[in-house]
Amino acid sequence: MREYPGTRPGSQPEYLHEAYRATIRRAPAQPPIRLPHTRSELTGPVYGHNPIGPADHDLTRHFAEPPQGQRIIVAGRVLDEDGRGVPNALVEVWQANAAGRYRHAVDTHPAPLDPNFLGAGRAVTDETGNYRFLTIRPGAYPWRNHHNAWRPAHIHFSLFGTAFVTRLVTQMYFPGDPLIPLDPILQSIPDQDARQRLVSQFDVSLTEPEWALGYRFDIVLRGRRATPFEEGAK
Repeated sequence: MREYPGTRPGSQPEYLHEAYRATIRRAPAQPPIRLPHTRSELTGPVYGHNPIGPADHDLTRHFAEPPQGQRIIVAGRVLDEDGRGVPNALVEVWQANAAGRYRHAVDTHPAPLDPNFLGAGRAVTDETGNYRFLTIRPGAYPWRNHHNAWRPAHIHFSLFGTAFVTRLVTQMYFPGDPLIPLDPILQSIPDQDARQRLVSQFDVSLTEPEWALGYRFDIVLRGRRATPFEEGAK
């Protein structure tokens, strides 16, 4: 199991979780070997080769026409183990559209493909670690892990620090989703409290009247309350 300094046992996903079938093929058979980082890995490459555009955080403005679905605001803070905001972190998101389909060639789910929704965005945290996205609430979709398998609605998050070796990937879920208890990916985290840290909170203070509902999702990078992170993403 991956463990970061001070991480509570059971609070990170298991390498091998038989109900999540893909892990049977890719879980390591031997204990991982820790390789020391060289100076080049610790100092570069860094993000920033492509500047963040003024609309990169708004997934509803990538095309001339608005996408289909319910607009939502997703905002929160990136925090360290002491609750301090982490500034200048690159936060990237990607997601399915409102019908539960990704804008990707390998997604063959016969749901409508929204021509006005790219499904990806970027933002950089401010001096106190805040980020904010405007997007569309994603739909659930089938994923063939088992009979009648459906992924809960979720948004993928990728965070970069000062170099690519600092990248962390996680997923955000929505409160009250009945598919959450049935999802083997989320259930691969043994600790129930840690699983709950991946579920966003509805926040009426983020809601914009007559425009978009608001959800808060804070991401803790290290420590006993660290957000669960993953090796890869579905």
